Amino acid sequence: MMRRFPLLGLITFCVVLFVISPLLVVIPVSLTSKNVLSFPPEGFSFKWYEKIADRPEFIDAFVFSLELAAVTAVLATLVGTLCALALHKYSFPGKKLIHALMLSPLTIPSLIIGIAALLFFTRIAIAGTFWGLLATHILISVPFVVRLTLTGLSSYDYTLERAAYILGAKPGQVFRDITLPLLKPAIISGFIFSFLTSFDNVTVSLFLVSPSMTTLPLAIFSYMQETLDPLVASISSVVILLSLVFILLLEFVYGLDRLFGSNSQAH
Repeated sequence: MMRRFPLLGLITFCVVLFVISPLLVVIPVSLTSKNVLSFPPEGFSFKWYEKIADRPEFIDAFVFSLELAAVTAVLATLVGTLCALALHKYSFPGKKLIHALMLSPLTIPSLIIGIAALLFFTRIAIAGTFWGLLATHILISVPFVVRLTLTGLSSYDYTLERAAYILGAKPGQVFRDITLPLLKPAIISGFIFSFLTSFDNVTVSLFLVSPSMTTLPLAIFSYMQETLDPLVASISSVVILLSLVFILLLEFVYGLDRLFGSNSQAH
């Protein structure tokens, strides 16, 4: 049995190395002083980061992505938290079906979601608008909030709420002073994950953006179809580092092991 652990550790190391290998290539390439993509990079320079400021389409797309991700995170966190509380605290007809539907975007390919959203929003005349894009981003972000909040509720002590009610507290006071503080790590983590899910999304956004409304990942994708130079690597590095900051914050607030651990069943 003990001999299996070194082999398991080696396999884990190889998998992790494979997953992070793009980071080990993209970031060094963005620091090259040459005008072509090459690895290992030749020379050292920050000029490709400075040139980002000369491309207003990237700046506009970055600002739009931040705004979209922020609104998505707020609304997805609100909807997901309330749904998780309802699923965990109450029994009602169709509970298991609703639970499955809330988590279903995690199992459906993003390509299918994007096509379905395009067809549906075209019928109701909001395809290519901010509201259609926002609604779809909320759809793919809510499951993460529900999952995290349900995980936080798995160790939630309802006797604290009962004690507060016995002492005369009103439902609003109990929710504000007991429920929210105890679930704060899970709720904040859901917000962060929703933000990242929206900010980095490409597949779903591809079907719903318009020429006047483009996210940063799609702006990078469009630029790569015309030109392939270290500027692409520098912009991608900025996105990677921003995502890494939020992932580290998520680990600090909640813990990635709890996020990807087994989820308790709603009851």
